[in-house]
Amino acid sequence: MKNWLTFFAAMLLLGFCFSFTLRPSADGWVSIFDGKTFNGWKVTEDSPSTFTIQDGAIVVNGPRAHLFYEGPVNNHNFKNFEWKAQVKTMPGSNSGMFIHTAYQTTGWPSKGYEIQVNQTHTDWRKTGSVYGIQDVKETFVKDDEWYTEHIIVQGKKVMIKINDKLINDYTEPDSISTGKSSKKLSMGTVALQGHDPKSKVYYKDIMIKVLPD
Repeated sequence: MKNWLTFFAAMLLLGFCFSFTLRPSADGWVSIFDGKTFNGWKVTEDSPSTFTIQDGAIVVNGPRAHLFYEGPVNNHNFKNFEWKAQVKTMPGSNSGMFIHTAYQTTGWPSKGYEIQVNQTHTDWRKTGSVYGIQDVKETFVKDDEWYTEHIIVQGKKVMIKINDKLINDYTEPDSISTGKSSKKLSMGTVALQGHDPKSKVYYKDIMIKVLPD
């Protein structure tokens, strides 16, 4: 009987901790990374070793791969939302934060937009770019320093803030919205990119806020 009571108490505690992790804060933000495990995330088959966890952060370092959020918050399906993380790039690194995307086993995500993470990689499209759509040439932060990358998706607009400074404000034209390409705003999950073996990028304090439709 004592063993059953101990087990039941442990299950209650585990359930409470899980619920607490996913409970929105007073301003609506929910943490989607617990700092210890990949619970709620799914990596592509390209190279799962590209993603590891160190000191409460996701370390992205290795061959091309992508890590998709597949957790319970809004059933990992977001339309209007905000997404932010603390990010640190190392010299010459390249990564990205995908929006309105969907899990796929290999390759570059074919759905949604990539929001660039890059201060000094040879690619001229820098942090805050809506990649290949509305690009940013200027850099606003330095490598080897933590900064906040904050993405706001509302209707046809995508706004990107770096350390609370708005650096990109994109409105999707009707020609893209009504087109057949899947690289447009719709609905979907979010993902992190592992770009190449020479890139090393850190992500922590990963948060989502669902906005009204």
